[in-house]
Formats: sequence, C-alpha cells, structure tokens
Amino acid sequence: MGCSSCASSKNGKPAGCKSNGSCQNGGCNKLNTFDWLSQYNIHEPDEFRVVEISFKNGVRKDFYYNPPYLDASTGDLVTVEADGGFNVGVISLSGELTRLQMKKKRVKEDKRLPKILRIATEQDIKSLEEARALERNTMIRSRAISRSLKLEMKIGEVEYQADKRKATFYYIADGRVDFRELIRHYAREFRIKVDMRQIGSRQESGLIGGLGSCGRELCCSTWLTNFKSVSTSAARYQNLAINQSKLSGQCGRLKCCLNYELDTYLDALSKFPRRANTLEAQNGQAKLVKKDIFKGLMYYSFNQDGFRSRLYALEIDTVKDIISMNKRGEKPEDFQSLDIYYQSEMESQDLDFADINEVIELPAEKRKKTKKKKNWSGQKKNKARGDKKKPKNRNKKKD
Repeated sequence: MGCSSCASSKNGKPAGCKSNGSCQNGGCNKLNTFDWLSQYNIHEPDEFRVVEISFKNGVRKDFYYNPPYLDASTGDLVTVEADGGFNVGVISLSGELTRLQMKKKRVKEDKRLPKILRIATEQDIKSLEEARALERNTMIRSRAISRSLKLEMKIGEVEYQADKRKATFYYIADGRVDFRELIRHYAREFRIKVDMRQIGSRQESGLIGGLGSCGRELCCSTWLTNFKSVSTSAARYQNLAINQSKLSGQCGRLKCCLNYELDTYLDALSKFPRRANTLEAQNGQAKLVKKDIFKGLMYYSFNQDGFRSRLYALEIDTVKDIISMNKRGEKPEDFQSLDIYYQSEMESQDLDFADINEVIELPAEKRKKTKKKKNWSGQKKNKARGDKKKPKNRNKKKD
C-alpha cells in the first residue's frame, strides 16, 4: 500500500515513491529499513526463514515464519496469520538481517512465530483498503465515547486488521485506567474484537508523525526506537536558553535531539578548569559570565559600583595560570593585557593609545529655521461656531 500521494499498482506495491522516503507527507518513511543484502544475488544454502513484516507503513512491525513453498522476498505484500483472522503487511527485512534484528529486539530464534499464508491477492488488498478507510471515523467516535464515560485518557491511533474483525486502540493516560466498561461500549458500537494498548506521548508522536522545528520528519517516526530520558541539564551543558516552548517537541516532552551532541559537549567541557567562577586581580574580583565551548574561551567581568564592566575573553590555559597564581597569593595586575581580543587588536592595528583620551572638537551643528505652520484647524472651528472677527474700519476719521 502506498500513501495518498502515490497510487498503488495492481500488485499492491507503491507506484510512486516506493517507500524511499520521498513522499510529500512522509507516510512511507515511518521506521523504514533498507534491506541492502537482498540487492545482491547471493545463494544461501541454509536460508533463514524468518522475515520482518511492517504494518500500516511502519506503525507496527513483527516477525513471521516464511514457509519454503512461498517465493516471498523483501518488498512483497503478503497475507499473514492474525488473531482470529488474517492481516496484510509488507516484508521489510529478510535473510540474515532479520536474525540481527531479532537479536537487537531480544527475540529468541526458537520462538514459535505465526506464519505467512500467501502472497496478498486483490481481494486481500481491497479488504485492507476498506479497513484503513474505517480507522478515522472509528477514532473520532471512540474519543467521544471515552469522553462521555469521563475517562482520563486519549485515543491516539486506531489500527484495523485487514479482515475487519479486530482493532487495536492506542491510548495515552497519566495513570492506570479502568476501561472495562469502555471495551463493552466499543464492542457494541463497532462490532469488533477490541485490543487496548497504552503508549507514551513520544510513542504517540511516532505513530502520528509530523515535521519538527528542524524541517525534517520526526525522529521518533522515522528511525528512533529507543527513547532515553532527556533533562534540562543537557540544555545547560550546551549553553542553550531554558525556554520550555522551544526545547519541547510535538509530544510535549524535551526534544530527543538534545542528547545527540551531549557527549561531544561533555568532552569539550572536561578541558575547562573547575572552580573557576571567580578570579582575583589587583583591581578587584572577576566573575565568570559565560563559556565559549567551541573557541575554548571564558568570559569574565568586574563589578564596578554595582555595574558590570566590559567582558574579558581569557583562554583556558590563561585561566589555569591565574588560578595557580591566586593559590600562591599572587594577583595579576589587569585582565586587559590577557584578553585575547585585545591582543589580536593590538597586533592587527598599530594604535597610539596616548591620543585616545584627547578631546576632539566637532564643528557646531547648524540648524535650519523651520517656518511655523498656521493653525488652520482652529480657524475652521471658529467659523463653524459662528465666531467672526469684526473687520477693522480703515476709513475711520482721525480726531
């Protein structure tokens, strides 16, 4: 099955992007895997008969036994055994790569697995399309029923089997929910077998999918399967502002990508000296303002009459030398000569600092006289009121 932007061909395979991740809506890029070993014509005398099958474009994956009489390979749409019926999915991995995937997910090879029944027929594909068409309306109605029962839960996704006999309802809740009455309502309303599965907020974002603030698809819906806890200390180590709205993802939790570069930042911070928040100098005590991890600089400033002075950029080795001097009871004269930007400015420009304090007289600024505008609005108001000035009698005789 393809997504809405690429039509399905006769055998059910996507005719557009072919699950290569170039869809407009990203529907074919959910937790996809590339079976690179199947691209080579390698004959395996003892072929591994277990395959990995993806359902609903990667929403759920499971392992199934591939019988020898079926010529099913990676990318084929197959019909498999399900609870009380059948389901239709796509083979995402086969051969030795499936063995590695089972080892990663801690699934024993001798475990009894359901098997593939047949290559999906046109009738199976049509039944699957009808089941997918029911999911949206079922989710909306199920949310309304749970709200009427005043249950503190949210239905995030609904997945129908291809035979429309069973549906899995994925929900999120803060605590434990007694949904025994809810299951009876669902079974009476939809006339199916109901399976309730509780997931977290991050798993819900992975099921729904979407685009992150980086412009790419969400990591949880494309490749991330192991969710690790993320704390605000990861943002502090990376000198990021603690802004909850910017650091939170679509799931409402802290973004998983905060942990991606954390180890690199920790390695860089290990080179910085500890207990270097204050440094003693002859002109006062300097306090640490910030650190530039990439350039290896530490910025200090002095407190002068309640105001912060200019920032002095000191290298790591320079700060270590000052700390050792303070331990011996010695203090540097000033941080200006130790400032790396001050030194580079001195080297690039031959400035004469004796002339800096001289007063430079600027020519007097000539301002143009502006003509006063007559207040015509006042005269118009007086005319409207009927206040008219008496005309002067120029022909008045002199006494």
